[in-house]
Amino acid sequence: MTAEYGRWPESRWTSRDIDWKKSRDITAGVDIGAVSSQAVIMCDGQVFAYSNQRTGPSSKASARKAMESALEGTGMGLKNIREIVATGYGSSGADFAGKYINETICHAKGARFMFGPTVKTVFDMGGQTCKAIKLYKWDKIVDLAVNDKCAVNMGWGVEILADLMHVPITEMGEKSLDVKQEPEPVSTTCYVFANTEAVGLLRSGGGENEALAAYLFAIAGRLQGLLGRINPEKDFAFTGGLAKNPGIVKRLEREMGITALSSRYDPQLAGAIGAAILAAEKAEASVKKVVRTGA
Repeated sequence: MTAEYGRWPESRWTSRDIDWKKSRDITAGVDIGAVSSQAVIMCDGQVFAYSNQRTGPSSKASARKAMESALEGTGMGLKNIREIVATGYGSSGADFAGKYINETICHAKGARFMFGPTVKTVFDMGGQTCKAIKLYKWDKIVDLAVNDKCAVNMGWGVEILADLMHVPITEMGEKSLDVKQEPEPVSTTCYVFANTEAVGLLRSGGGENEALAAYLFAIAGRLQGLLGRINPEKDFAFTGGLAKNPGIVKRLEREMGITALSSRYDPQLAGAIGAAILAAEKAEASVKKVVRTGA
C-alpha cells in the first residue's frame, strides 16, 4: 500500500503574461492547512504565481516550502513582496508574514475573486474542517456554520479511503458516479465508521464503484446538513480539497437542486488568494494613513 493514492498532486504555476518588475504592488498570501498548504503571489491585483504543497509535520517548514515553491524560477524574493498575510490552521508558522487573518474571512474574499462578485454562499470543504459561509454583497459575513466534532477530518478520511482501496484520489469521484443505481450511503456518524463500512462493502462482494458511491454519498449528505444550517442562497462557490471531488460536488448539487459556479483556479487556492488580497488592502490602508498623517 502507498500513501500516494490519497494525495492530490502538488503543483506550482507562474504567469507568463505578468512582468513582476513592472508591477506597482506585490503582495502574497499563505494558507497553512492541516492537509495542504498554498502560497499565492499577486501583482497589481492579479495572480502572478502560486504553489499547492502537502503540509508536513512542521507548520513553519510547510509555510516556507509553499512560499519558496511559489517564488521558484520567478527571480523574485521575499524582499520584493510588499505585504504578506498568513491564514489557516498553521498560520502562526509563517514567521515571514506581517499579519495573520482568520481563514473564514480569507476564503470568503478569495471565493469572490475566483468565482465572481455574485457569490452569496461559500462552502469551504477542507481536510480538517468544513465551513458554510453566507455573504453580504460587500464581502461581509452574514452567517457561518462549522462542522461538529464528529465530522472533523472528513477530507482526511477521503484520503485514507483512497489508500485503503488503492484508488487514486484524482479518480475516485468519477468512479463513484459510474454506477447503475445510487446505493444507500454508509454511516455518517464519523469518517472512521464510514471508511470501515465502505471497505466492508467491497470485501463482501460489492463493486469498487458502488463502495465509493456509498461512501461519497454519505459525505455529501453530511455536508448538505451543514450547508443547510445557514439557509444558503445563490450563487454558490465550493472551495477546499473536497471541492475537487466530483463524487461529492455533483451529489451535493443534485440533492440540493443547485449548480455551483466554476472557476479557472484550483479551489484549494481560495484561502491564500483571499489572504493576498487582504495583504494588498492592508498595504493600501498603510499608505493612506501615512498620507493623511504626514508621517
